[in-house]
Formats: sequence, structure tokens, C-alpha cells
Amino acid sequence: MSKRPRVRAPELRGRAWLNTGGRELATTDFRGRFLLLDFWTFCCVNCLHVLDELRPLEEKYDGELVVVGVHSPKFAHEADPDALAAAVERYEVAHPVLDDPELETWQAYTARAWPTLVLVDPEGYVVAQYAGEGHAHAVDALVAELRVEHAARGTLQPGDSPYVPPAPEPRELRFPAKAVRLPGGGFLVADAGHHRVVELAADAESVVRRIGSGSRGLADGLPPEASFNEPNGLVLLPADVAARAGYDVVVADTVNHALRGIDLESGEVRTLAGDGEQWMQGGTTASLSSPWDVAWWQDRVWVAMAGIHQLWTFDPVTGEVEVAAGTTNEGLLDGPFDRAWFAQTSGFAVDGDRLWLADSETSSLRYAEAGVVHTAVGRGLFDFGFQDGPAAKALMQHPLGVTALPDGSVAVCDTYNGAVRRFDPATGEVSTLAVDLAEPSGAVLDGEHLVVVESAAHRLTRVPLGAVARFDGFAHTTRRPVTEIGEGDLELVVSFEPPPGQKVDDRFGPPAQLLVSATPPALLRSGDGRGADLTRTLGIDPVVGEGVLHVAARAASCDTHGGEGAACHMHQQDWGVPVRVVPGGAQRLVLPLSGRSEV
Repeated sequence: MSKRPRVRAPELRGRAWLNTGGRELATTDFRGRFLLLDFWTFCCVNCLHVLDELRPLEEKYDGELVVVGVHSPKFAHEADPDALAAAVERYEVAHPVLDDPELETWQAYTARAWPTLVLVDPEGYVVAQYAGEGHAHAVDALVAELRVEHAARGTLQPGDSPYVPPAPEPRELRFPAKAVRLPGGGFLVADAGHHRVVELAADAESVVRRIGSGSRGLADGLPPEASFNEPNGLVLLPADVAARAGYDVVVADTVNHALRGIDLESGEVRTLAGDGEQWMQGGTTASLSSPWDVAWWQDRVWVAMAGIHQLWTFDPVTGEVEVAAGTTNEGLLDGPFDRAWFAQTSGFAVDGDRLWLADSETSSLRYAEAGVVHTAVGRGLFDFGFQDGPAAKALMQHPLGVTALPDGSVAVCDTYNGAVRRFDPATGEVSTLAVDLAEPSGAVLDGEHLVVVESAAHRLTRVPLGAVARFDGFAHTTRRPVTEIGEGDLELVVSFEPPPGQKVDDRFGPPAQLLVSATPPALLRSGDGRGADLTRTLGIDPVVGEGVLHVAARAASCDTHGGEGAACHMHQQDWGVPVRVVPGGAQRLVLPLSGRSEV
């Protein structure tokens, strides 16, 4: 294999630095240590997975490896510096973060997907790039290999981290996620930032009791010993079902990838489903992936499995867990349950035979009914805004919650617009109930009010059902750098190199899969569809001229020694690549999935 040319790491440029005590950093500040750049955006559940994947690496190579988050926003709200600071606090990001709202550093490192990891060696050269999640083992293996080389040459010089933790601020609630109303009139709240569940009195302020130790963990038991990890959704079981199951509440314990049960009388917590590990392709329903909300519908608990863009069901009496809808592809595609695409479903509401869904990444309101998924409001992964009116023209921005109202309409927590919206199925109209809220993420009915979980304000707020709010609307399409391609055929290459100590293993069938489509579909004359080769020739229609290529790839690798106990890993990522046909444009598009870098 020919030796790759060494590429000097581009400078880190952006608006500001967080978690550094006000200090600005440059690539030279990391000489002598490995630098791992994590290109992320806080709306992206896959990016949140990577934050957790990297924590053990940061601890293992403390002093030798520095992780720097490069925040490259997708939504307009994510470009707000205050919103980013809140997200860094919310997700307990314990490394420096560069705020890159204009995507300067994103472009310099040719990132094309959220998340993307780039490894820089102690001499300041880019050595590897990875797209998607699930690459911690690959980074670990490469750092372990390269550190021997750099230690021998004297270029590895461990030092202190530039991370400066922010001063903690005491609060009763910390980034609460969702709430349910209790039969006695109080509320049960998923206190995500404190990793516990809190019972509030009927005033929605006074704390009655706290369930959970307040530390990240996956421990069952009574309230002081039990632990959660960023719980989000909650659902009360019907009384007869609770009596048979032996618990009253099901909790979507998101970062633990688990469902937990709570006995309201004793406060005892038990694990119902999930083994604490994230589900990956080829896995079983013993593992879950970022369950975000739960609802009781059609005699089952329905689970918004945001991490893999599916809906699952759970039987609280038998413990049976099943996939109900979705293909694991991310996007907005209506149709029968087994063909529909979702995009980080994050909120549920039940209204008779209809299950309403807040699909956050497509900024859409959707519903499931009679085995079919429909879209009421929303256009796709890249279109969002703040517009009222007919559903076909209305726009939202990353909604996380939905609540069924007594008149048959639904309220939507339009999270990144800081608003509560209302959709009336009878008229097809969208209106606005309230604005100027701090990331509302869920709401529950309480008489003539909605009690809204104002997550970034760390409180519950009452909004009258009859309220009407006015605002200055906007429409936006996510803008990422456009790739200019030439006329004629385009060679698409998804580059994949197994981590050190692993190999591609095809004993059980094709180790890779590539799925290609386009928006608009007419952009592709040929080359769309599914196949097992990571290289493909795409026929681009120059008359259409521009659009977005949607590429989903996955590849498997296993330990080279094989045999019993050998570890196998699935590497996967979805890309949305804006392209434009121009004279003299590129005839080859390389998307790095995993391996040594071509930056």
C-alpha cells in the first residue's frame, strides 16, 4: 500500500471557546499530545452517543489525548451562543468546545456528517477521520498503536488538559425533560440533568420527593440508592395493568438505553428492558438505543427509540420487547409501519386510535394510525422555521413534545422555536399558543392549562389553553457547503479501513451495505438503491442540476484472531450531501466512514 502524504491539521477557527476559562486555543497548544476533534451539533442523538463513547477514552489517555468538541450547528437555534452554553452544561461535556457557527473549521477539515471525528497526532498531522458513531474502539486501537511510535521518538509529551469546568449552579430541577400528572394532582418529572425523577406538588413547584441518587448510573432499588442517566419520557400505566406488573410508571432512561419501572407507593425502581448497552445493527431487542419517550397505546407501552429512528413496543406484564415501526433509516417517509422512516422521534401523545409523534430532526408532527404513518406538518431533514397557517406551509424547529387536547387538536412543544404550537386536524391549520419559552420539551394537561416543561429554564410553566401569541416568522433550509460535481457519471466512494487488529469479515455474508437516494429523486438517473459494494457509479442528471445525495453506509469488522471471544463492530453513518453540477466539477466523491484520513 502506498504511503499517504502527511497533512498538517488546519487551524481551529470559530466564534468563541467554551470550557477553557476564556482562553482561546490553537492547534499548536496540543503539540505533544493526540488531539481528537469531535464535530457535533446538540440536536443530533448520534452526536450525543459519541459524547458518551468518548468519556472512557478521555479517562484512559488522560494527559496524552485531548478531545475538543467543534460545534457545527444544523438548526438556527443551535447557533445561539446561549443555547450552546446550555447544551454543553446539559450534556456534561467535560472538554473544550469551539463554537463554529459559520462552519469554518467544519469546512477546513472536510466534515460532511454529524458526528465526525478527526484524529491529529502529537506532531500536528491529521492521521484519521471517522463519520458516525461507534468508532471509540477504532480510535482506541489507533492511538494505542501510534503512541508507541511517538513515545519512542520523543514526540509524545503528556500535559495538563486545557479544560476548565464551569461553576455549578444549584437548582431544584436541572434540564427537566417531560412530566406526567399524578392521580392525586401533583406531577412526576423526569429531572434529566440531575439523573433522577422528581415528584412535585399540585403547584408544579414544591418538591414532594426525589427518586434517584442524583448521580449517573444504572442501579435499581429504593429512592436513595437507585440511579438513572438522563431520563426523558414517563408514562403512567392503567391501574389494572400496574397491579399485574407490580409497578406504576415506565421511564425512558435515555442514556442508559433502558426502560425503568417505578412503584409510586415505595418509590422502588427496577429495570424492565435494556441491558445498559446501546443497540447496534445486528443486535437483539435485549439492547435499546436512546429511548426518548413512552406512551400507553393499544395495550402496550410504545417507545420512541430515537437512537435508531424506530418505534418499539413493550409489554409490562410479560416483559416482551418488539420492533413496531421504522427501518432504522433516518428521514421523513410515510407509509406502512415496516417501511416508514422516522427521524429521532422524541414525543408521543395518544388520542384514541391515533398516536401522535414529534419527529424532531425533520421538524415534523406525524401520527400512526391503523398500521400506517402519516405526516401532518413537516417537510424533511433540512427544512424548518416558524410559520403558522395551513399545514402544507407551516414550519416548526426541532419539536420534542406533543400533547392531545380536549377539542381534538394537539399542542406541540416547538422546542428550538421556544414556543407551544397548536395543530387542528379538523381545519389543517397551525397556530401558536405561547412564545418566549426556554426550550419547551413536553407538556401535560391540567384543567384549563398546559403545564409546560421549560427545560432550559429548569421549571414547569402554565400556559392557558385559549392563549394566542404573535411572532415574526421565518423559513430556513439547513445550509451546508455545496459540493460541486461535474457533468456525467460521479464515482461515489465510501472509504472504510478496519481498525488496527481487526479485519473485514465476510464469513456470514456481505460485510458492507450502501443505500443511495436523492432529493429530488430525478437528480439520479442511475445508481440509486441498495447494494453490498461501498463504491458505486452514480448517473447525475445535469438538467436537474442540484439537490442532495442521501447516502447510508455500514461495514462490519472483527478481530483478526477470530475464534471464541472475538469482538466484531458495525460502523455506520448517513450523509446528506448537497451537490451542484458545474463545468469542471469533481467526478469523484469520497465519504470517509472509518480509517486513515484523506483530509
